[in-house]
Amino acid sequence: MTAGETRLLAWERRLDWPLTGLAVIFLGLYAFDVLNTRLSDGQHEVVDLVLTGIWVLFAADFIVRLSLARNHRRFFRTHLLDVLILVLPMARPLRALRVLTVIGALNKRLRGGLHGKAAVYVVATTLLVGTIAALAVLDAERNAPHATITTFGDAVWWTISTITTVGYGDLYPITTEGRIVAGTLMVGGIALLGVITGSFATWFVASIRDLEEEVDESGDEVNARLDEVLVELRLLSTRVRELESSLTRPDRPDQVSPDGAGA
Repeated sequence: MTAGETRLLAWERRLDWPLTGLAVIFLGLYAFDVLNTRLSDGQHEVVDLVLTGIWVLFAADFIVRLSLARNHRRFFRTHLLDVLILVLPMARPLRALRVLTVIGALNKRLRGGLHGKAAVYVVATTLLVGTIAALAVLDAERNAPHATITTFGDAVWWTISTITTVGYGDLYPITTEGRIVAGTLMVGGIALLGVITGSFATWFVASIRDLEEEVDESGDEVNARLDEVLVELRLLSTRVRELESSLTRPDRPDQVSPDGAGA
């Protein structure tokens, strides 16, 4: 491992928890801003300023990691999604897409905290992606002319039908930003379904393998016990034959002679 890679890993470990905390704060403030319709324009601006500041910190983290990477081009190519998530919200009509920046940080923390618990990880990731998508599409669509998604309930219903690839078509985004969120959610829904299917298949195969191992272990134990029983039966048979032989020997002291006198 080179010095650059060492510095990159050290940087990521050092900022792992702080970035996770910022992602949680970002998501909480964003949900508060979207769902609280009683906020004044000034309050909305304050919340938006804080969200923008957090988004800038995520962008700065990406720039630092890019500079620490040994191969800048390779790092850039392998993190194109991060680049898009950071660049798209710079356009004013797409600013709600800043909420997508929290997915990477929170997903990384979930993956590390739920290592080995695939089912819990899949459920937590699905809830996270669904919540973010519902908030983002509501933020993008609510004030658009002729919008069909105008309440959080509508957004949640649209998210469920989209992430499960059902797509009833009763609710749909009409803005560019909403359609970007929809496209991202569609791809994510297919990926999540694949992960869920793979997790169940892995669990099923592992269960069958464990059952076979238990049967094999039980069979080995039964065979060992049978061998012990056979050994004991052979010993018992030998003792019985010896006892029979000793009872029928003519030279035994208590053997009675043919004339009736003791030997």
